[in-house]
Amino acid sequence: MKTLQIKTSRRSELVDITARVREAVRETGIADGVAHLWSFHTTCGLTVNEGADPDVARDVDWKLSQLVPRDDDYHHAEGNSDSHVKTSLLNPGAALLVSDGDLVLGTWQAVFLCEFDGPRTRKVGVQVLRAG
Repeated sequence: MKTLQIKTSRRSELVDITARVREAVRETGIADGVAHLWSFHTTCGLTVNEGADPDVARDVDWKLSQLVPRDDDYHHAEGNSDSHVKTSLLNPGAALLVSDGDLVLGTWQAVFLCEFDGPRTRKVGVQVLRAG
């Protein structure tokens, strides 16, 4: 398993980590299989979405802030309950296909780390399992 460290710069943002994940997958030398990604945090998720237009990531972040506001009737005392809820909605993990030693993504797809309680340095595990 390879662990990526990703620095975030805002409390809430989607960071394109596709190139870093691709590099980790290539380093395994596994041609065909599944890359499992896992965020080691309860306030930081992973998702795949459009990476060509940065407005899409901004729109996702904006809409999540509307759906799950920072200030609400939460009971968790740390003040980051919205971050926990958003992570549960998006998921801390992702499974991506690997073929010919590279990620299999659609034309516009990118892999995003979804920061909801930053800025911080986050860790994402990447493990590739060989097909067959």
